[in-house]
Amino acid sequence: MQADNNSPNHYQRIGGEKKVRELVERFYQMMDELPEAYGIRKMHAEDLQSARDKLFKFLSGWMGGPQLFVNEYGHPMLRRRHLPFAIGESERDQWLLCMDQALTEVVEDAALRRELSAAFAKVADHMRNREG
Repeated sequence: MQADNNSPNHYQRIGGEKKVRELVERFYQMMDELPEAYGIRKMHAEDLQSARDKLFKFLSGWMGGPQLFVNEYGHPMLRRRHLPFAIGESERDQWLLCMDQALTEVVEDAALRRELSAAFAKVADHMRNREG
């Protein structure tokens, strides 16, 4: 995700493992708390621990930190892994609502928040696999 190899990557800028875990925890709390996220929450198991663990591992590598997800599960193949779920604009927007709120609460650096939000928006839009 980072173009300049001399600059700190997103993983370093966010604060490493502790802050990535905090972001993931807050994201899933938002999914549980926000009525507007009901559509995506019902796509998940009642117990979110496995989802938390996988998102943490994925985001660690995606942000430029340890490739925990790849080492355990192989290439993320995000779109393929999400094909069993009907994801349209509403589901994308619900996911982004939770993530943007988590970013706002967890990431202090405004520039980093904007960069991550823009990157998440691209990925979330790519996950859409149905109209509407």
